[in-house]
Amino acid sequence: MARLVTLVESGGPGVREVASALAPYAGHAQVIGLTGSPGVGKSTTTTALVAAYRREGKKVGVLAIDPSSPFSGGAILGDRIRMQEHATDPGVYIRSMSSRGHLGGLSATTPQAVRVLDGVGCDVILVETVGVGQAEVDIASLADTTLVLLAPGMGDGIQAVKAGILEIADVFVINKADRDGADHTLRDIRSMMALVTREPNEWRQPIVKTVAHKTEGLEELLEAIGKHHSWLAEHGELQRRRTARASAEITAIALGLLRARLDVTDELASAVAAGEMDPYAAADRLLG
Repeated sequence: MARLVTLVESGGPGVREVASALAPYAGHAQVIGLTGSPGVGKSTTTTALVAAYRREGKKVGVLAIDPSSPFSGGAILGDRIRMQEHATDPGVYIRSMSSRGHLGGLSATTPQAVRVLDGVGCDVILVETVGVGQAEVDIASLADTTLVLLAPGMGDGIQAVKAGILEIADVFVINKADRDGADHTLRDIRSMMALVTREPNEWRQPIVKTVAHKTEGLEELLEAIGKHHSWLAEHGELQRRRTARASAEITAIALGLLRARLDVTDELASAVAAGEMDPYAAADRLLG
């Protein structure tokens, strides 16, 4: 599995054959995304969820996305260090992936890595995002269920009503709920949700309070995830989300292939720079 993920990350020879071989086996895993600001306890919550799903006898894959250096391109891959208690469990696969400068909280190759884990038999795939802030919304297009984690004391009430990351939540998780201010954070989220008009059959995001390092609230979180997955299946939303995910993946691969084939000549670039040709005409010539 590790070699297959490395292959899709690097885009090396054989990636097409691997994708073709895995295709008939993909589409069965439940993909759960965890996102939120740094310090809210994403890795601790991920570790607790891994243990819970393993107790149910499920095979679990974890993709932990770490920020990469803008200078060297490297990453410390610290999320994997935090999950060492599961490292020797043959029913758990943990992979740290560098974002490699990709914005949105994920790596550009995360969807392909999810496909590998799905194809080789993982029942549940947990994708933990970088933790960069309110624009980290790519996970919503990848996961079946997106958990947005918050923690008391990490922002005032205005933070709770900002557009972006909070709008992608399927389940709100107030972690570190044993700290002062947890109830205030809960009220902020409820106030934000009261401003949204929903149809009667729309999903209404539950708010779960947890203390992940003590596994407090974990049963309630698992119940909320399970209810959301059932709602997705009952309303046809699961298939719609997975079709949209496949569409985005196809588009990204096609654009990557096109970008690799395009060769902007110095002559064409010089003509645009000199004002002899506009960039749209140059692009038409390049594609023609």
